Amino acid sequence: MILTMLQAKIHRVPVTECDLNYNGSISIDGEWLAQAGILPNQQVDVLNINNGARFTTYVIEASHHSQTIGINGAAARLTQIGDLVIIIAYAQLLKDDAREHIPSIICPFD
Repeated sequence: MILTMLQAKIHRVPVTECDLNYNGSISIDGEWLAQAGILPNQQVDVLNINNGARFTTYVIEASHHSQTIGINGAAARLTQIGDLVIIIAYAQLLKDDAREHIPSIICPFD
């Protein structure tokens, strides 16, 4: 059996950019990606704490230490600059491996 498990979470970070005319994705500070173990082009779910919107997209690495969270493309209609979001990546693991798995959770502003 293969289970889909939480791999990593970047918790409660503010949206710094919204670009409706970009061709989709989320730009995330490269340092936060490294800390969380999330890779460029990896699929993530984004949860908007302010309005409850949830969407799936892929990651683009922004400059390290830029504190960038940029929502691009159609998803820019689901957020506003300043909204707090949670970014979640998942991994598929065998059941026995899943029991031992520890996800990476970072809270840059705590």
